[in-house]
Amino acid sequence: MKIWKESQKRSEEDNRSLRDTVTAMIDEVRSRGDAALQEYNRKFDGSTRESLRISREETEEAYAALSLSEIQDLRDAHANILAFARAQLETVRPLENFSPRPGIFLGHRIISVGSCCCYVPGGNYPLYSTALMLATPAKAAGVKRVTACTPVMKGTDRVNAKTLVAMDLAGVDEIYAVGGAQAIAAFSYGTESIRPVDMIVGPGNRFVTEAKRQCYGQVGIDFVAGPSEVLIIADETANPRIVAADLLAQSEHDVNAKGILLTTDEELARRVTEAVEEELARLDTAPIARKSWETFGEIVLTDSLEEAVAYANDYAPEHLELHVKDAQRLVCSLTNYGSLFIGEHTAEVFGDYASGTNHTLPTLRAARYTGGVWVGTFLKTCTHQSMTPEASRALAPLVSRLAHGEGLSGHAAAADARSGR
Repeated sequence: MKIWKESQKRSEEDNRSLRDTVTAMIDEVRSRGDAALQEYNRKFDGSTRESLRISREETEEAYAALSLSEIQDLRDAHANILAFARAQLETVRPLENFSPRPGIFLGHRIISVGSCCCYVPGGNYPLYSTALMLATPAKAAGVKRVTACTPVMKGTDRVNAKTLVAMDLAGVDEIYAVGGAQAIAAFSYGTESIRPVDMIVGPGNRFVTEAKRQCYGQVGIDFVAGPSEVLIIADETANPRIVAADLLAQSEHDVNAKGILLTTDEELARRVTEAVEEELARLDTAPIARKSWETFGEIVLTDSLEEAVAYANDYAPEHLELHVKDAQRLVCSLTNYGSLFIGEHTAEVFGDYASGTNHTLPTLRAARYTGGVWVGTFLKTCTHQSMTPEASRALAPLVSRLAHGEGLSGHAAAADARSGR
């Protein structure tokens, strides 16, 4: 293995200041409710709106502000996301009357969470695609109350029109103009105008991420996510222009995003490096993309594809692309990734917007233990059991012995009561 382009290491910054700041914000929202939210809206976004909730009239105005083709694009993307979420739902089945021994009947039900909040960022870009990605599977799962929040456009009192329309198309029941750590606190603990929810999903900046971390337990979350990342495995058959474009597509997210190329071919590494420069000359997001690529971009020459697979499994990237001959043969060897894109025709950005899989994915090696948001994120698998009198009497002595072994005589007594002892 040889490093062709080395990235800087992400420093482990002292997060005490961040934690303290977010804790103070959460406490403010818990104690002062809507007044705190409105103050934060003015401070961070320049919003003076009095009503935090978006009215139906505002949503209708958002539709009117878009062209028919823009609305149809959102409808088409939503249709693919919904179709895949419904197909995933079909794989999650209840279980009834499994019997490990005569007279014992076990099972589970699949129950949707009662309510959720879809957090849609609105900082650098209006991420209306995220509105579709979060609310669509929640609705497909059967969540009865789907809420969403997003900050207003800076210096205005209005939410981006496309974001509003995307939320409406995805079936959001309540939309609120609030963002940041304060929004996470509001939907975790509630305010005068916002009822708390059971779960919060969606990406955000480091303040949002820290707020989700601190509020977890009071409310469920999808996962704690960091900056976007893509890892590409490529051989000599890869198209350097396409590889470069995909690396920069992630790099333009923010200056902390990370793009990694693993390749067995040194000539490809050279050509991708040149193609990156050519692409940066054309991108209007080049200031962000260039800084991200120069700081955190990485190219590694591996001795074999097997070595590249081992590296990818250890890194556990958010997005993993395969630009190799006979890519399918590597798929079963890859175990840690948020989402996998097989072959150069399968652009990662297709998954970002419209192919149907979800783009809310684990980062910072979290793919070692979780996948991304999907319809199952909003579902609970809850077990149940029943027994005949005969099975109860037969099982009780075993349970009694096990309970006595742990020193829990009350447990043993509860079992003995079923056996007549």
